Amino acid sequence: MDGVLAVWKPEGWTSHDVVAKVRRIVRMKRIGHTGTLDPMVTGVLPLCLGRATRVVEYMQERPKSYEAVLKLGVATDTEDMTGTVLEEQPVTGLSEYTVREVLQRFLGEVEQVPPMYSAVKVDGKRLYELARAGQTVERKARIVRIHDISLLKTELDKNYPEIAFAVTCSKGTYIRTLCVDIGKALGVPAAMVKLVRTMSGGLTQADCLTIEQIEALHGSGELDKHLIAPDQAVSHLAEVTLSSQLAEKALRGIKIAARDIVIPEHVQDGDIIRVYDQGRRFVGLFQNDRVNGRISPAKIFS
Repeated sequence: MDGVLAVWKPEGWTSHDVVAKVRRIVRMKRIGHTGTLDPMVTGVLPLCLGRATRVVEYMQERPKSYEAVLKLGVATDTEDMTGTVLEEQPVTGLSEYTVREVLQRFLGEVEQVPPMYSAVKVDGKRLYELARAGQTVERKARIVRIHDISLLKTELDKNYPEIAFAVTCSKGTYIRTLCVDIGKALGVPAAMVKLVRTMSGGLTQADCLTIEQIEALHGSGELDKHLIAPDQAVSHLAEVTLSSQLAEKALRGIKIAARDIVIPEHVQDGDIIRVYDQGRRFVGLFQNDRVNGRISPAKIFS
């Protein structure tokens, strides 16, 4: 089977657990996921099967969406409620207007320092390995982008108020850290209580199957009907159609001169393009080389 399978990851499972389970169900090794989710997080986890593993890197670049709940007045070492509580401070007098105003400050590019409990490597070691050994090391801030953020619900009459919000963000954004930073902007400690990933790789919950559904569909021989073709999984990329003669050259990995094709105007130098023949057969992914006036093969599929 070649294609993308959208899985609704259950709580308590690691992303690796999901991959291992699907490998056992479909009896194939060549499966990869498009972005790790912590065990406590549920939501959209696209798996790439077979040759579709070659589009993982392009799916990962797309924005992701989440719905999160944060608790104010509590700080933990993991930045979520699975960790050890480091600080508690009851919060009063907070208004919904203030919460909305603070959330909007995070739109656009923001700096984040990766949490100690994360898979980022420092000097060859994962941060979470160092954290479990009781070590804290300096981490470089990174720039991420918040495309959209909106308030869903507030419970402000508690000693430890809770805020639910929706966010669409760039690859590499830590929502736990965003929750902590929102708390700092409000002047209080904060930690993430719950997180659901609602979109990844352009796929939503409506596209997903549960583990139980995957088992049942594979048993009935119908699972392949639910796979998304590799080229459709990267439908956000511009496309180019080649003549039959040029398509045959492209399939052999030959670079195609830009003067012989029509490249959409918005495609920039270095951008990846989907390439088809005149019969809509997917040839592969090519990189636009505007400087040299050609497109070069990145991944050949057909």
